[in-house]
Amino acid sequence: EDPSSSSSTQNSVVPELPGFYYDSEKNRYFRLLPGHNNHNPLTKDSIQHKAMECKRLRLLEEEEKQKQKTARPGLNSSVLLQKRQLGLLSSTSYCRRVHELKVNCMQRRKIEIHSPDSSVAGTNNFKIIVADVACERIFTVNDVEHGGCKYGIINLSGLGKESLTVEMYDNLYFTNRKVNSVCWASLTHPDSHLCLMGIAETPGCASLLPASLFSSTNPGDRPGMLCSFKISTAWSCAWCLNPQADNCFSTGLTRRVLVTNVVTGHRQTFGTSSDVLAQQFATQSPVLYNGCRSGEIFSIDVRQRNRKGQSWKATRLFHGSAVTSIHLMEAEHYLMAADMAGKIKLWDLRTTKCVKQYKGHHNEYAILPLHVNEEEGLLTAVGQDCYTRIWSLQDAHLLRTIPSPHPSSKDAIPSVVFSSRLGGSRGVPGLLMAVKQDLYHFTYN
Repeated sequence: EDPSSSSSTQNSVVPELPGFYYDSEKNRYFRLLPGHNNHNPLTKDSIQHKAMECKRLRLLEEEEKQKQKTARPGLNSSVLLQKRQLGLLSSTSYCRRVHELKVNCMQRRKIEIHSPDSSVAGTNNFKIIVADVACERIFTVNDVEHGGCKYGIINLSGLGKESLTVEMYDNLYFTNRKVNSVCWASLTHPDSHLCLMGIAETPGCASLLPASLFSSTNPGDRPGMLCSFKISTAWSCAWCLNPQADNCFSTGLTRRVLVTNVVTGHRQTFGTSSDVLAQQFATQSPVLYNGCRSGEIFSIDVRQRNRKGQSWKATRLFHGSAVTSIHLMEAEHYLMAADMAGKIKLWDLRTTKCVKQYKGHHNEYAILPLHVNEEEGLLTAVGQDCYTRIWSLQDAHLLRTIPSPHPSSKDAIPSVVFSSRLGGSRGVPGLLMAVKQDLYHFTYN
């Protein structure tokens, strides 16, 4: 239940007095203090935070007691297998239903992080984790105490072992700025580089780093940064895998989009009317999709020549709030988008209409990503309330809500990765969750 619903239930029984809060446990009214100058004041924020923390602890306790859960009434493995044998379920539908069952049985286990440098592991809070295409490695961005960020790569091959450990390699040289967007780039071979969008008190910076910087080899043998240039405040980035525009990556900036070819150095600038907070390239054509602070989603064909005053926008969709994340589905006929009003919508690009909505996501002002796994038929998103929610892609049914192991706060929003093959083609299925200084694996039962 939402904390506001419980308070409304109380107020329906007990008269509401302006400026006062009724505590049902103590059966009395308390005055709401207007500011935060007094010692331990009673405010609406503190009341709401207390209610949310009680709910989180209750859900954690329930998860420990209830090992087996059911996503839908009457759904179990024996019924699924029977329907599959009778030909009532296709192999694709059967696999997706099995994943639904497994997701609801996942149990949390803490991962031990090993590092060649003993001072690295567990010293700074995780901010972002992003998996490569094969889910063999995750790139990590950690906040450091003196400002800026520390980057690293975690090898997931240890997840299949009994000890549940991972190896982390980092490079402490790149710690001079904050990072708010990162994506894997395939320049010399798949997932060989990383695009980083950094901001600081001064103008931001876009960088392309070789992934081999973060390895156990001799530091003297490591290659340097491939390219780096100063830009205005950067919000998003995307790498193009289409052969007609390969070696190109895009940066979403304040009121413009910048597409850069890292080999030739050629740049294209597309002016927009709003900040570009989310981006993704199509693979079947060199088309870039952009989500804006204004709520608009539009596409750009990067083969167009730059002509001043010309409109570059092709497909156009509209949300009622700032678009924080977009994901182009595999067939490229549908686009998933999330906004700052907590809306997650599936758009049909052929008719430019919303065909599905995934309810339950919570967001008010944060830039939060979506994680779509089409093979497993799952959608995962972490809300501003620090709850991780998993939906069925097929019918938008909310399968599971996972509370954070740490108390909810602005600086403790989990970052997650889900895959049925964590650690490679023979890896283990499950959900990775990075929160504060800890890394957790929600394993299939």
